[in-house]
Amino acid sequence: MPRTRRSAAEARAAILDAAAKRLREGGPEAVRLQDVARDLGISHPAILHHFGSRESLMKDLAAHVIEGIETELLQGIALAANEESVQDVLMRVFESLGDAGHARLLAWRALAVRTADEADAADGARAKTLLGSLADLVHARRSAAAAERGIAPPSREDSEFTVRLGAAALLGEGVAGAEFDRSLSAAGDTAERRRRFFAWFARLLVSHDGFPERKP
Repeated sequence: MPRTRRSAAEARAAILDAAAKRLREGGPEAVRLQDVARDLGISHPAILHHFGSRESLMKDLAAHVIEGIETELLQGIALAANEESVQDVLMRVFESLGDAGHARLLAWRALAVRTADEADAADGARAKTLLGSLADLVHARRSAAAAERGIAPPSREDSEFTVRLGAAALLGEGVAGAEFDRSLSAAGDTAERRRRFFAWFARLLVSHDGFPERKP
């Protein structure tokens, strides 16, 4: 059977899909160009033709991951009506970050960017980041709630710190949650303990007015 010829965009998408599968199964260390090429039945140089290097492939894979998380997280937080809704959003995002190996990819990418000193240099004007977009949403929601109550709005920095705390918790749990449990000598069902942690964390955010309840 003759091999179907892909367009450049189709080939890049297929490579990213294959790399994402490797990421889910083994984390960033499992994304090796030779293995991805073998999975797709193409040559190693073919991947280099489209991405230039493993680092470039990982950068694009991270952007692909962030885009998916951004869509789910921003929509989820925008529609969250109460503490239970926040908990549900946190759990869904963690499933993406932790179970799919995405947290380790994002941590790897952050460290790689710092090392190469390339943050935003290739993109010209600074693009709106996931955390920046989320901070905009959270701050607008908290400010509107304060106005309804006739009280002073929170500072932008306080909203940013709320988002920063959430990001640290999600990434930390995704990268090292099991190690945290071992260090704390935690016993019992790991998945159930994780659910309890995020339920507790959702209550913490709500008590800080990070995600005030929406009026019906």
